[in-house]
Amino acid sequence: MNKSKKTYLDQEGKPLPYPFLINLMLMLVGGSQTLRLRFWSRKPRHTAEKTLRDILTISRDTVYGKEHHFDRILSATTAEDLFRLYRLYVPVNNSFETLRPYVERHKNGEENILFPGKPDMYATTSGTTSEPKWIPMTHKYLKDVYGKMSHVWTWNFVKHRSRIFGGHIFTTVGKECEGYAPDGTLYGSVSGVLVRDIPPIIKKHYTAPSCVMSIPDYAARNYTLMRLALQHRDVTLWATANPSTILELLRTLQENTGLMINDIEHGSLTEDFDIPFDIRDQLDAYMSPNPERAAELREILAWKGTLEPKDFWPWLQYLSTWKCGNTKIYMDKYMDMFDWDKTFYQELGYIATECRFGFSLDDTNESVLFPHFHYYEFVEESELDQPNKHFLQIDELEKGKRYCAYVTTYSGLFRYNMNDLIEVGGFFRNTPTVHMVSKVNGIVSMTGEKLYEPQFLDAVHQAEEETGIKTKFFVGFADVEESKYHFYYEFENEKIRQSEAEMFTRVVDAKLQHINLEYESKRQSFRLHEPETHILLSNAYARFKAACLKDGFRDGQFKFNLLMQDEKRRSKFNLIQRLETGFERLGDNIIAGAGTIDDRRQARAARRKERKARHENS
Repeated sequence: MNKSKKTYLDQEGKPLPYPFLINLMLMLVGGSQTLRLRFWSRKPRHTAEKTLRDILTISRDTVYGKEHHFDRILSATTAEDLFRLYRLYVPVNNSFETLRPYVERHKNGEENILFPGKPDMYATTSGTTSEPKWIPMTHKYLKDVYGKMSHVWTWNFVKHRSRIFGGHIFTTVGKECEGYAPDGTLYGSVSGVLVRDIPPIIKKHYTAPSCVMSIPDYAARNYTLMRLALQHRDVTLWATANPSTILELLRTLQENTGLMINDIEHGSLTEDFDIPFDIRDQLDAYMSPNPERAAELREILAWKGTLEPKDFWPWLQYLSTWKCGNTKIYMDKYMDMFDWDKTFYQELGYIATECRFGFSLDDTNESVLFPHFHYYEFVEESELDQPNKHFLQIDELEKGKRYCAYVTTYSGLFRYNMNDLIEVGGFFRNTPTVHMVSKVNGIVSMTGEKLYEPQFLDAVHQAEEETGIKTKFFVGFADVEESKYHFYYEFENEKIRQSEAEMFTRVVDAKLQHINLEYESKRQSFRLHEPETHILLSNAYARFKAACLKDGFRDGQFKFNLLMQDEKRRSKFNLIQRLETGFERLGDNIIAGAGTIDDRRQARAARRKERKARHENS
């Protein structure tokens, strides 16, 4: 990490302003929460007992609390007894489906089901079925957990880069309001709600208002986000969960460089993209003619031939994204575009829709856990397939070992299986730090789509019903390098042509987008490309199993998922696949075809003019 004066100077030697009031405010609120974190991290077992007792006490008189004998659990006089009784009376919730009946009662207006009263909101994400998960968020969790963790997070920015809030903040979050539950409770993005509620002294530094995230068309949304950010020379913080988002925004800039610079020069927002009129009206206040900035960007373009963050944002202090698990493959594609002598690149942390498990506080990829805000349990990787698992407490983890994580929260998740494989990297005080390795148990997530094996099976079966094409065997593989899935089929009709198989895949793809809202989001925003189709020879599964047994697998230990991220297994399938002559890879036109992009842009512009004419006539 570089703390030299160069960090706060641009190419011309101009200094970045020092935000005294913001830093003072963050020191008071974030500094105090950081001290609490340090205090409770000294004795993690004691803290775990206190946290679990507090959560159970709050929910002891709820429907769930009575059904699972919270009173009896709380009668324990020692930590060991408390943990033992909790394991005895409360089952592991390996799937959200076990909690869905309780959440449905909350959604329909009932109180005191999982926790006292009703939730403030629901966070939605993909689940094992076509119905998304509705993760309840209580007032206590949003304010006392998520909010206070955010104070630690933002104060941590200042500790590493004291002038970070002297410029503009570029961040992408979810849509704060997607709709309302039957009882009127809002559902949407937790991050969107938190950004909505941040203090005005910080909110004024954001490059874009929250309404941008409500633009339905992803290409239009990406263009608007990047256009609003690029007009500012003094962007100091870029924060977004997935590195693939950075790639997409930079790709949008490269494909629309001239258009974007022209918009900045004239203070406009092009008509080429489909942006609702009401959002355009709100964005007027964020744009004004800036010919000086446009000239600077054209000068960089003439000099370098391209626009890169290290050139157009000379004061960029901080980049915060995920860096663990699959995300490194996306990071590698833009690492040369930043000046790492100036920009501090920090792991965002172990954060999921279900809970904010922890986040990084230093220059490692390790996430610090918050034992006073969550109750954690862990199972060693070697026991994941065992029927009787041995659950470990937070103080029993060992450095270098891998575990599956379970969490109990103030928002009604009890012994909830995160389905994440994590590894212990070190310790914060006496509490272990962890980093994400991968998803487990038939879940694949290259860019946040969290695609479940049952969803893939369901999509293929629906495609069979719709097309009349039947399969004998099929399997899907995630390709992180190309950010797409490869679908392999053995059809009952061995005369199926490649073109017919590709049509079948398009139906499967459409079904997956309908079943899994995260998959749809990543496909629509181009972070996931179209899946690629492969036709297998007859008896493909038997051939594959025989190859594995030949390599030393014992027959009784041979296991097989129908959706996986496993290059070794995929390479075996590539040996037995059959591709028709003249197969044309799907996705090439979208990725590399400038003509296709121009055609889509012209079509959008034509539709835009038609809508504008109808609007003016009305």
